[in-house]
Amino acid sequence: MTVTATAIPMLTDNYSWLLRDTATGTIGIVDPAEAAPAIAAIEAAGGRLDCIFITHHHGDHIDGIPALVERYHPKIIGNAADAHRLPKLDIAVREGDLVTFGAVQAQVFDTPGHTIGHIAYYFPDDGILLPGDTLFSLGCGRLFEGTAADMFGALQKFEPLPDATLVCAGHEYTASNAKFALAQDPSNQALQARAAEITALRAAGQPTLPVTLGQERATNPFLRAETAQAFATLRKAKDNF
Repeated sequence: MTVTATAIPMLTDNYSWLLRDTATGTIGIVDPAEAAPAIAAIEAAGGRLDCIFITHHHGDHIDGIPALVERYHPKIIGNAADAHRLPKLDIAVREGDLVTFGAVQAQVFDTPGHTIGHIAYYFPDDGILLPGDTLFSLGCGRLFEGTAADMFGALQKFEPLPDATLVCAGHEYTASNAKFALAQDPSNQALQARAAEITALRAAGQPTLPVTLGQERATNPFLRAETAQAFATLRKAKDNF
């Protein structure tokens, strides 16, 4: 394993992720909502920023980028199809593209649903998934632009990934998601154990992420939905929960 991912809390419940390729010293950051906490993390890591990965255009994922570009001059990576509403891209990517990051590569998934232009990044050599607002622990993103079928299809793209994959999502929504998940699946013992872990982590001021994809498969009602129709019913129930 050469790439590490470290959560950087931003705003009230966002996470940006600081990526470091230990083999080359390459540093990246994912979805920086704010400049100040990003800069603090970058400086603590050595004061270098080589690239910024963008999952989607929402302000709470890109508003810190202009200040980071001015200070560090990183390359900006994002969805070619959504370039018109993203900061100026240096590397415009599409489904299936591979992005070189130091000694490794990240695979690009097209994951519409939360937004039409949403993408996710996956480092297969290191088992790191950066799903933005597509997948949360015990939840998934709201459907602001896409349909339930879009989001169901996006989540299906993660199905081939190993259980050990680390899910590095964009928000700390896990405690509230757990309440809904338990209401849907109250007898799920793995979910009960995860909910207890979440309560302890948050009481200690610790993040609930990353979490393994295997844990999510055992506990996340949205990953356990077997059809797009079942997923749509769940998403509507969560919106009204």
